[in-house]
Amino acid sequence: MPDAARRIRHNRIYRRQCAAGPRGDPHRHVSPRTSVITPLSGQAAPKHTTTNMKRVHILGRKNHGKTTLVVELVSYLAEHGYRVGAIKHTHHEHQLDTPGKDSYRHREAGATVSAILSPGMNAVFWTPPPRPRGEPAAYDEFAPHFASCDLVIVEGDTLASAPKVEVWRAAVGSQPLAADDETIAAVITDDELPLARTVWPRNDVARIAEGVLRLLRVEA
Repeated sequence: MPDAARRIRHNRIYRRQCAAGPRGDPHRHVSPRTSVITPLSGQAAPKHTTTNMKRVHILGRKNHGKTTLVVELVSYLAEHGYRVGAIKHTHHEHQLDTPGKDSYRHREAGATVSAILSPGMNAVFWTPPPRPRGEPAAYDEFAPHFASCDLVIVEGDTLASAPKVEVWRAAVGSQPLAADDETIAAVITDDELPLARTVWPRNDVARIAEGVLRLLRVEA
């Protein structure tokens, strides 16, 4: 078992043991928030909003594999006991509700917020206020819905102030975003990187997950 996977597995077992409480006292709860994963050497703590949404942004140009990596990371971390949220960021305007449906008609009639509440899945729709081009997205608006998450993985958003990593494939033929963005903490690739930057191997999801947890200082 690779070292990164072994460490995350150890953290998962520790979390379960803490949640169960010490032997002999099943009613006593011990917080599983004792950090086992140590921060990267010399790395400053990331700045989070007052809502404390710990999020990391997976960046990459088209066809470099952002969505595939996000899915693999969410699956891996969830399997290892972490509560993971996911957000897809886009600059395009999408009609997320279905025209003609009840919730859509509620909003069209003037509802500031409309929602669907059902046994299987819930959804909330609202129209955000206009933002000047280049202004960061308002992730605080989502924060209450992600309050139970240990971390949130965002696909995209190069303007984000939260920690960012990039997935890159040389075969696609485009330069890494990191070449022009020093705020990108690491590049995820199995190819030779044409610049000096921290590299996480793309073929090792356990190592990437460990790097993300350290980057966000998520406690085990």
